[in-house]
Amino acid sequence: MLARLSIRDIVLIERLDIEFATGLAVLTGETGAGKSILLDAFALALGGRGDAGLVRHGAEQGQVTAVFDIPKNHPAAKILAENGLEDTGEMILRRVQLADGRTRAFINDQAISVQTLKAVGAALVEIHGQHDERALVDAATHRRLLDAFAGLEKDVSAVEALWDARRTANTALEEHRAGMERAAREADYLRHASDELKQLAPRDGEETSLASRRTTMMQGEKIASDLREAQEAVGGHHSPVASLSAAVRRLERRGVNAPALVEPAVRAIDIAINALEEADQHLQAALAATDFDPSELERIEERLFALRAASRKYSTPVDGLAALAAKYAADVVLIDAGASRLKKLEQAAIEADARYAAAAKKLSMARQKSAEKLNKAVNAELAPLKLERAKFMTQVQTDEAAPGPQGFDRVEFWVQTNPGTKPGPMMKVASGGELSRFLLALKVVLSDRGSAPTLVFDEIDTGVGGAVADAIGGRLARLAGKVQVMAVTHAPQVAARADQHLLISKDALDKGKRVATRVNALAADHRREEIARMLAGAEITAEARAAADRLLKAATA
Repeated sequence: MLARLSIRDIVLIERLDIEFATGLAVLTGETGAGKSILLDAFALALGGRGDAGLVRHGAEQGQVTAVFDIPKNHPAAKILAENGLEDTGEMILRRVQLADGRTRAFINDQAISVQTLKAVGAALVEIHGQHDERALVDAATHRRLLDAFAGLEKDVSAVEALWDARRTANTALEEHRAGMERAAREADYLRHASDELKQLAPRDGEETSLASRRTTMMQGEKIASDLREAQEAVGGHHSPVASLSAAVRRLERRGVNAPALVEPAVRAIDIAINALEEADQHLQAALAATDFDPSELERIEERLFALRAASRKYSTPVDGLAALAAKYAADVVLIDAGASRLKKLEQAAIEADARYAAAAKKLSMARQKSAEKLNKAVNAELAPLKLERAKFMTQVQTDEAAPGPQGFDRVEFWVQTNPGTKPGPMMKVASGGELSRFLLALKVVLSDRGSAPTLVFDEIDTGVGGAVADAIGGRLARLAGKVQVMAVTHAPQVAARADQHLLISKDALDKGKRVATRVNALAADHRREEIARMLAGAEITAEARAAADRLLKAATA
C-alpha cells in the first residue's frame, strides 16, 4: 500500500507531504484546487510521462517520492530482483523532473530506467478515471482478470510450462529435419570428405607437435658433431673425472693429518666431478635427441604436407580438421540414422502437442464456466449503479488454430448498455461515466484478486448523484476492505464513506502574488463542514450541515 507521498516544486505545489493509511481515502476540494496536479505528480512517480511544464515556476527541478509498504513475494519485488535491486520490504519510488524536460528515476535511491520504474509502478498502483481505463484496454488484461476471478493461475502456469515443452520439442524436430535436408543435399560430398578425413585422422595440436619435432631434428643434425666432441671431453676417454676422483682419494688419505688444508679442496673437486657428470647426462640426452632415422624426418614432412593440404582443401585451420572430421562423420550418421531419429522426434512433438492441447482445452472449459459466474456477479452490481438496463458479458473466443502460452482463448469484456442495442467491446460501447461504473463493479467483484494493492479512482462519480453516488461510495468502501483505495470525488455520499478525508485547497501567498496547493487531513468537525460545502455549494446552511451529519452517520451504520 501507499504509505507516504512527498511532492516538491510541482506546478502549484511547493512542499507537500501526505501520510496514507489502509482503507478508503477521499480527496475533495473546489474545482481548480489542484486535485489533477496531485494525480499528475503521483503518476510521474509511477513512471508516467515527464513534462518540463510540471516544474514550478522559478524552480530548477521538481521531485515526487512515493513510499510503499509491500508484502513479501509481491510481483513488484520480482521486478526489482530481475533488475538487480534489493527488496527491503519498503519500496521508495522517486522521480526528478528537470526544468529542461529531462527526468531521472530512482527506486530505493538506486538509479533505474523509466521503463523499470513504470513496470514497478504498474504492479503497485492502478489509476482509473473516466478517460483513463488502462486496466481495461488490453484484452490480455481481461484474460488475466478472468483467471484471477476463477483462481486459475496455477492452471495457466501449467499450460505455459506445456507450451514451452511443446515449443522445445517442435524446435528440436525442425532443427533435425533441417539438418537431414542439408545433409541429404550434400550426401556424396559428405561421405567422400568424411572418409578422407577419417583416413587422415587429424589430431588437435598435431601440426605444432610435428613442426617442433622437425625443427629439433634438423637443428640437431647440424650440431651433432659438436655435441659428440663435448661429450667425449666431459665423459669419454679424455674425461678428467677419473684423474680427479683419484686425486680426491689421495687427498682424503692425507686429510687425516691436515684436515683444515685438505677438506676445502676435496669439497671443491667433488662439486666439479658432480657438475661434469651432470653435463655428461645432458649431452647424452641431446645426442639421443639428434640421433634419428632420416626416414622419420621424411615421414614427418609428409604428414605435415598432408595435413596442410587438407587444411587448404577444406578452408579450415589444421587444428580445426579434427572437429570438421567429427562434424562430417556426424552428418553422415545423420543421413544413415536420421530417419529413425526423425520418427522419435516426431512422436515426441506429437505427444507434447497432445499434452498441451488437453490442458488448454481443460482451461478453456474452466474459463467458459467462470465467465458465466463473473457475468452474474458483475451484473448483480450494476442496478444500484444506475446501470439496471445494461448487461455485462465476458466473451471467451476459443481458436485451437491459434495456440499461445496461455491457451487457445481470447477474453474480452463486452457490454450492452440498453436492451435492443448491439453489444460490443466495453471500451467502445460504454460512455465515460458508464465505463467508470462498469470498472467499479468489476473491481468490487474481483476484490483483491488480479488487482494492484492500491487503486486510485479519479472522479468516477461525475454526472451522478443521490442514490447512485451513495452506491458508488458503498462499493468503494467494500473494495477498501481488501485493497487500499483512493478516490478523487465531488460526491458527498462518497466522501462520507472515507476512512481518511483529505481536503485540497489553494492558499494565497506573498499578499496574493502567488498561490500554492495545500492538502489537509480533516478531523470530524471539519469533515462535516467539507461535506456540507459539497452539498450546499458556496454558502453552507444549517440544512446542509444536518444533511452532512446524516450522511456521516449512515456511512458508519
